[in-house]
Amino acid sequence: MRLARAGITLLRFGGKVLRLLLCGILAGLVVAAATLPLALATGGAAKAGSDTWENLPTDLAMPPPAQTTYVYASDGKTLITTFYDENRRDIPLDQVATVLQQAVVAAEDTRFYQHHGVDARGVLRAFVSNSRGQAQQGASTLTMQYVRNVLKNDASLTPQQHLDALADTPARKLREMRYAGALEKQISKQQILQQYLNISYFGAGAYGIYAAAATYFGKTPADLTLPEAALLAGLLQSPDADNPITGDKAAALQRRAYTLDAMAKMKTITPAEAEAAKAGELKISQQRLPNDCASVAQEHNDWGFFCDYFRQWWNSQPEFGASTSERDEKLRTGGYTVVTSLDPGIQATALEQSLRVYGYGNARSLPLAVVTPGTGRVLAMAVNRHYSLEANPDQHPAYPNTVNQLVGGGAGVQGYQAGSTFKMFTMLTALENGLPLSTSFNAPARLVTIWPGSGAGSCGGRWCPANDSPSWMDGNRSMWTGFGRSVNTYFVWLEQRVGAKRVVEMAQRLGITFRAEGDQTMAGKADEWGSFTLGNASTTPLELANAYATVAAGGLYCQPLPVLSITDQAGKPVEAAAPKCKQAVDPDVAAAATDAARCPVGKGSVYGKCDGGTAEAVSGILGGRPVAGKTGSSEYNSTETFVGFTPQVAAAGIAVNPDNPNDSVGGGVSSSVNQAVAVTMAAAVRGQPVKGFPAPTRARALGG
Repeated sequence: MRLARAGITLLRFGGKVLRLLLCGILAGLVVAAATLPLALATGGAAKAGSDTWENLPTDLAMPPPAQTTYVYASDGKTLITTFYDENRRDIPLDQVATVLQQAVVAAEDTRFYQHHGVDARGVLRAFVSNSRGQAQQGASTLTMQYVRNVLKNDASLTPQQHLDALADTPARKLREMRYAGALEKQISKQQILQQYLNISYFGAGAYGIYAAAATYFGKTPADLTLPEAALLAGLLQSPDADNPITGDKAAALQRRAYTLDAMAKMKTITPAEAEAAKAGELKISQQRLPNDCASVAQEHNDWGFFCDYFRQWWNSQPEFGASTSERDEKLRTGGYTVVTSLDPGIQATALEQSLRVYGYGNARSLPLAVVTPGTGRVLAMAVNRHYSLEANPDQHPAYPNTVNQLVGGGAGVQGYQAGSTFKMFTMLTALENGLPLSTSFNAPARLVTIWPGSGAGSCGGRWCPANDSPSWMDGNRSMWTGFGRSVNTYFVWLEQRVGAKRVVEMAQRLGITFRAEGDQTMAGKADEWGSFTLGNASTTPLELANAYATVAAGGLYCQPLPVLSITDQAGKPVEAAAPKCKQAVDPDVAAAATDAARCPVGKGSVYGKCDGGTAEAVSGILGGRPVAGKTGSSEYNSTETFVGFTPQVAAAGIAVNPDNPNDSVGGGVSSSVNQAVAVTMAAAVRGQPVKGFPAPTRARALGG
């Protein structure tokens, strides 16, 4: 009887019911397959070649998607820039507004908290709708969508596996169902929702909810309102087509309304709240994250030179990879939080002082760097240029816009001659080799040396340098007075006595790098480089400031360091941020050199041996603080340099035409350079306790 009635019913309703029953049976089979253990579902056919696929559920639980690296100034709050391939930053679910979580579930998977990765009702509904020829419906749960996103972005998969992950086939659906079922046995619903929100694309270049909230509304996910949450949730279906920034604004509003209705139907909001949110105006506060150094905010584009140096430094650190390309990829995808050593206040002063010497429209420039002794941390890098890729006027194509590293060198920038500032390396070498500060020599106006010479600088075939101001420089000099008055013949004699090779090696020990081909050639035969003490090798303000910072730190050399801290995605500190220091010079040698270096800037030495200086106004600018330093003029006054230091800060500036070495800046700018560097130093130590320099031992100073 029952069979007869069933037959009558089937005849009455014809093929429709038959199709429905078949759909139900198929849906049940699919769900059963999805919920079987993976090994059972794939049968005994799984071989070694499919091991990657079998292990994917474990990988899915903890995916490593590309994330944005954030780079901040020294306060840890002021954003300099970010680096990313995909604008994404993972955050925990407790930093996402509850209303956003509810909106996403309502828009994408209303039974998310009831099913176990695969929704049997959804599968049946999709089969019925699609079999009737109605609008196509999917049966993907939120967990399945997450699986698809991970597979799509998994760099470990083969090209064919990527194609399989996206193909619109029953095999792909079954695979997603299997993984979704397995995944829900490993991690909680809240973990799945968190990872779904972090990996999903929301359009307009925003990957993950953190980037989406910032891109569309300029806020964090925790601060999203109901209308904003509904809009973002609605974008997940078609993020490129429906987003209100680069897509269809009307479609975005329709999707927002759909989400709000779904939330009301789920009773997470009331119908009245849904209608009120629909009626609200769509307010977009678009916020585009900068990407790379050329995207630093326009009002702070001078920070681009520091950013550029930071990137150079990062790409030189083996902790981030075996090659430059690997390290750069880590920067763009690793999701690091970097707190740099850039001090915006000191940077602003350095830029202001650089611009006081030469404006943006001047071919000449004053690159200026500030460093902390004892750590090597770089506080400021300023120059009268815009860090920009924008085109320059035809009449001067090299400025004011440039991305050349004029302050730190590298990437084709070899540096500039720094003149007599290199006498410091000769003095350190002499002190290290047992000569006291009191070592005297009757310095002539011109000194005939042991090195061969030619042209105007030759005396009988020997190089014979002269003093710039014989009436002020000639006569009996010690290291104190020779350094204070910058007596060329005294220091060439001293270099000749200790050996030029040792002086060159001292400079290298303190971080001077020879980038120019001619300098590299001479460094290879350093015994012949008699002119080295007069500073005819190229350097940069950053290198020079850091070399003198070594003296300020009692001979402790630290590699220039642009960061205070680096943490990875998990919040773990990265060791690369720690200072890398070594004792390069004996502390008493450094103390003696510092005592002589007080003479040029108008500060008396501990032993009262100073007698005149080339930058005596510097002491007054520092307000009487202990300070030391040295001026430098290259041949024909092509460049003018000043480098100064206190126990807490070192700074250097070089006036130069970086694009035309034949354009001499002239000696008249020297006092302006001294002042610019000194004012910057004063700003850097303002508010810090006054510290003195240690006195050298009597033996190191006076001998005996």
